[in-house]
Amino acid sequence: MADAPHLIIIIGPTAAGKSAHAMALASRAPWRGEIISADSRHIYRRMDIGTNKPTPAEQAQIRHHLVDLRDPHESFSLGEYVGLARAAITDAQSRGKVPLLVGGTGQYVRAIVEGWQVPEVAPQPDLRAHWLAYAAEHGHDALGAELAARDPAALQTIDPRNVRRVVRALEVMTITGRLWSDLQRHEPLDRTQVQFVYVNLPRDELYARADRRLEAMIAQGWPDEVRALLDELARHGIDADAALGLPSMSALGYREMVGVVCGRISLDEAITQIKRETRRFIRAQDTWFRKITDNFHDQIGLAGSDVPN
Repeated sequence: MADAPHLIIIIGPTAAGKSAHAMALASRAPWRGEIISADSRHIYRRMDIGTNKPTPAEQAQIRHHLVDLRDPHESFSLGEYVGLARAAITDAQSRGKVPLLVGGTGQYVRAIVEGWQVPEVAPQPDLRAHWLAYAAEHGHDALGAELAARDPAALQTIDPRNVRRVVRALEVMTITGRLWSDLQRHEPLDRTQVQFVYVNLPRDELYARADRRLEAMIAQGWPDEVRALLDELARHGIDADAALGLPSMSALGYREMVGVVCGRISLDEAITQIKRETRRFIRAQDTWFRKITDNFHDQIGLAGSDVPN
């Protein structure tokens, strides 16, 4: 293990091939790695096809951490993720393994890289309902402006267009009486012990890969998986409309698949919408990951083609 890094971080936009690259690296001799998921949807059970979760065979080949932690109707906070991810990294290292932090959820990766100390504040249903209603009535720009007025520095770590993240920050500030930015104490990783790998492809090729993956997911039974998921949520008193308000169901494509299952749109319409949203998501991910890697330029390796402009 003498020549192995302390931590490998594999990032990149959706459909770029992060998981395959991570599996190859984790299997490499003379050391073997373990994968720590940095995907905010892989934590949910019963959401396998639609989130492109590692298969049982892949998980049997290489140990994966932070997969299938919660049912889709259960809450899961950034603070919980940070604590579990750090524990998994330390555990792997203690057993002589190289941890690979892998995923496309930029906030998860940034929290680990920058050493955020996220406060453990339980979800506040009443406060959350208030701010979600505010966003629904006034729009996400108005909600973001509310956060900016209370704590301008918070926008350094939160996209003001991300309603769930803005609402969470407002919740935490209300409960703790402190600014979100003050609560984000940073203890950054030692850059000499981290190796970044940015997995990416030319934009047109990436779009084509995403389209093929969507077709494969549908062939594998994604609509049926969503139908079973809605049935399970209904057993908890959550109908299809309420399900769409769950954080788990904000995963790419699930709103459209729920529409198909409920007979509200055709499968062809859903495919068109998902392709459009996937392209937008890919562009947003690329922007987000560039920010994360700004301080690690000399550590970044590229897999695939150069990062597109």
